[in-house]
Amino acid sequence: MLQLSQCKLSWQEDSFSKLQKKAAKLLGISVEDFTQFTIVKRSLDARKKPNLFVLYTVRFLCRRESEVLKRNRKNKNLTIAKKEPSLWRQIEEIKNPERVAVVGAGPAGLFSAYYLSLCGYSPIVIERGAKMEERHDDILKFWQEGVLKPDSNVAFGEGGAGTFSDGKLNTGVKDKTGRKQFVLQSFVNFGAPEEILYDAKPHIGTDVLQTVITNMRLAMEEKGCQFLFHTKMTKILEENGRVCGVLTQNGEKEETILCERVILAIGHSARDTFELLKKEHITMSQKPFAMGVRVQHRQEDIDRAQYGFNDEKLPASPYKLTGKTTDGRGVYSFCMCPGGYVVNASSEEGGLVVNGMSNADRASGFANSAIVVSVSEEDFEGDDCLAGVALQRKYEKLAYELADGKIPVQRYEDFCNNQPTKALGKVVPCVEGKWRFSNIRLALPNFIINGIIDGMGQFAEKIHEFDHPDTLLLGLESRTSSPVRIERDEDFESVSLAGLYPCGEGAGYAGGIMSAAMDGLRIAMKIQEKKKEESNHA
Repeated sequence: MLQLSQCKLSWQEDSFSKLQKKAAKLLGISVEDFTQFTIVKRSLDARKKPNLFVLYTVRFLCRRESEVLKRNRKNKNLTIAKKEPSLWRQIEEIKNPERVAVVGAGPAGLFSAYYLSLCGYSPIVIERGAKMEERHDDILKFWQEGVLKPDSNVAFGEGGAGTFSDGKLNTGVKDKTGRKQFVLQSFVNFGAPEEILYDAKPHIGTDVLQTVITNMRLAMEEKGCQFLFHTKMTKILEENGRVCGVLTQNGEKEETILCERVILAIGHSARDTFELLKKEHITMSQKPFAMGVRVQHRQEDIDRAQYGFNDEKLPASPYKLTGKTTDGRGVYSFCMCPGGYVVNASSEEGGLVVNGMSNADRASGFANSAIVVSVSEEDFEGDDCLAGVALQRKYEKLAYELADGKIPVQRYEDFCNNQPTKALGKVVPCVEGKWRFSNIRLALPNFIINGIIDGMGQFAEKIHEFDHPDTLLLGLESRTSSPVRIERDEDFESVSLAGLYPCGEGAGYAGGIMSAAMDGLRIAMKIQEKKKEESNHA
């Protein structure tokens, strides 16, 4: 099989048939010579805007392959395709598998349990929140009526926090084992579009992702997985320095679940579980994160700046921005949502936090992203391992009080002038949840305020009028990542307790859907590897 990269089409003529014709022309063959033709990567190139191109990498089989390779030997974009690693080929059912409990049904927990189920295990997934259908209704009620369920919201429930976000699947994690492709192919198998297998910036959308996660759970149940919703882990049971089970609670019902291994995939908002782990003397450490606000623009303005023109046939444009504040901190855009919404993502009474969300069509007409400033351990108030959590709570409480639990909204010009907004300009709030005009500066530390202003000025040099006076700021964005790391060793086990596997975003080892899912797979693979070694020595 051969691979051809840098196969370029103008965006207006982008189609599969045109791609085949272009590849054939570059190779000096006819389309009929292809016996197999697969897209490996697709990206939109706007570097020479307004001239936009779609760049492809393709793999193919063709007639007289050796002749084609020889004739095109000077073409650096044509190579023999390398065999990609595949987890699917490594799956091997094991005899007498151990009992494994997975705490948390976000990406890390789901994919660790899914992989183990394919290997013959019957893991028990313990999730404090609701299953998808019920969770969806709870979230809508919160957005519409302000009724918050602390264990069923944007942060907690089947699918984890990422389910009610943009559904972005890009990651910077280096992968030589095939975990990334395993996650993407699994999503496709459960209903995601095939384009995520090759798009440079794959995206599902929260509306489609909800269906995908539900289908995944149903398939896992058929393989023997057991899901316990509305169930919270209240204690880790141990014997002779090793996990032997967990104590759980569902309402007034307590249950002991005995198991040989526990995968801890609790998510970055499970603050009461962090406190439980501290009480259980599980080693944790402070971890830096970032904090700031959501900024919202009209999508047409972002598209014009990124593409050089507007055309409804083009996808809503994303962006990624980084800068440096005057005091040396990082300031950057985070979780950018083209055609999306800013959502009230609160999970605790008396605290307010926002996030971004897009549906599959990205058609809201507005773009939003978090503009956040780095927060280091030196900014924490104390040396306690949960000092970062305390810092988040402090400012989430101020944000809540600022607008009586509604999302605080402010024009950028008013933010700079330290005054509450009284009227909107050309940008209007596109939000899920109620909002109110406020002065967001009152809910932020000075170094974050100054960092946001520094960043907005720098980003305007890259995207025209990014700092327009009417740009909206919505706050607070405080849960960019976990402020805690649950320490683990080279075998991914807790340094404090054998058989306990901290993983995913909550444990401090991932950031986003893909990296969390891949970390969950890493844990499952290690458990399978250890079990096989033990079986071979038996």
